[in-house]
Amino acid sequence: MFRKTRLYTPGPTPLLPAAQFAMAAADLHHRTPEFRALYTRVLAQLKEFVGTQNDVLLLACSGTGAMESSVSNLTSPGDRVLVLTAGKFGERWTALAKAFGCTIDQLDAPYGQTFDLATVNAALKPDTKVVYVQATETSTATRHDIRAIAETIRAVTPEALLVVDGITGLGTTHFDVDGWGIDILIGGSQKAVMIPPGLAYLSVSDRAWAAMESSKNPRYYFDLRKERKNAKNGESAYTPSVALIAGLGAALDYIAGQAGGNLAEGRIALIENAETCAVMTRAALAALGFTVFSNAPAAAATAVTVPEGLDSGAVVKEVKARFGAVIANGQGEMKGKLFRIAHLGFFDYMDTIALIGALELVAHDTLKLPVKLGQGLAAAQEVFASRKPNQALHEQLGEAVVA
Repeated sequence: MFRKTRLYTPGPTPLLPAAQFAMAAADLHHRTPEFRALYTRVLAQLKEFVGTQNDVLLLACSGTGAMESSVSNLTSPGDRVLVLTAGKFGERWTALAKAFGCTIDQLDAPYGQTFDLATVNAALKPDTKVVYVQATETSTATRHDIRAIAETIRAVTPEALLVVDGITGLGTTHFDVDGWGIDILIGGSQKAVMIPPGLAYLSVSDRAWAAMESSKNPRYYFDLRKERKNAKNGESAYTPSVALIAGLGAALDYIAGQAGGNLAEGRIALIENAETCAVMTRAALAALGFTVFSNAPAAAATAVTVPEGLDSGAVVKEVKARFGAVIANGQGEMKGKLFRIAHLGFFDYMDTIALIGALELVAHDTLKLPVKLGQGLAAAQEVFASRKPNQALHEQLGEAVVA
């Protein structure tokens, strides 16, 4: 039978057709009134999407470039920073802070787990300058409680800055950026906003801007002060990725269109969609005999372990060979032990059901697990039928669900 390639990876994610059309038509020079109008509009939209009154900047790079900028712009050699790490991307913060000569305190949580707040409290020092953490540790599909971490920091070391990698968190998790005191929140284009890799965006607080005036680490391309100055005139400091910015504008329009033109409400709908797909997938895979890896599972992706004696790589290969669907193996020490399925961005109920059906057949035919065809699909259907509007948002905020 015919096979159509489908991405179920947590970045890059499937592309929004409207964004593809916008990118194809983006024959603009970046120092013209037409581009300035586009750029100004997209920056304003990003503030609504992130949910902040702070400046939001765009950089022509992957999310790692924005991570680097949040180290180089905020610190000086010898500054004490605290890195909260529970996976491969948390470990990236440590490598970046080391590259810029910071004194690093590192708090580790086991892969698949999140941080005990008492240990965060104990890890903070009076001279901690910046705390770096992921919102979602994509390598293990684990979501950290950023609100609780922010409250702990403010109670213990209120002067410390909080920098959050929200590259897979934005569009899958609720953030109250200004209310919680997140000083920098980072996003990436190849995630929930449904366009190709190549753009990073980040919100920057007044406290972070003030810290940049005294920080001594070198920076040139990633000098956020240059970007802020140019953004006020509708320009970027250096040559921007014009086509991707046009695509981003189209994607943000699409998200707003899911809520009658209200981008903030569209963001909530995007989060709810990711959460619903995630809960459906977790229920289905549990019914098929797999085990969810994380004790704080994310909405961006689901990581599941395979039964003892099996290799998760076999699942990844078979799903692609037989059905054309691309899922992700584990990373580093988790390779062969788990596989990951994305839910962020341009995924919906039909995508989720299709992949569950494929995984059900792989479990039955290839892995020889004792499953009956339909049992994973039935579990997912029951979850979908029981979900209430905005249930995911209420769950994240610890509130009662209003029917």
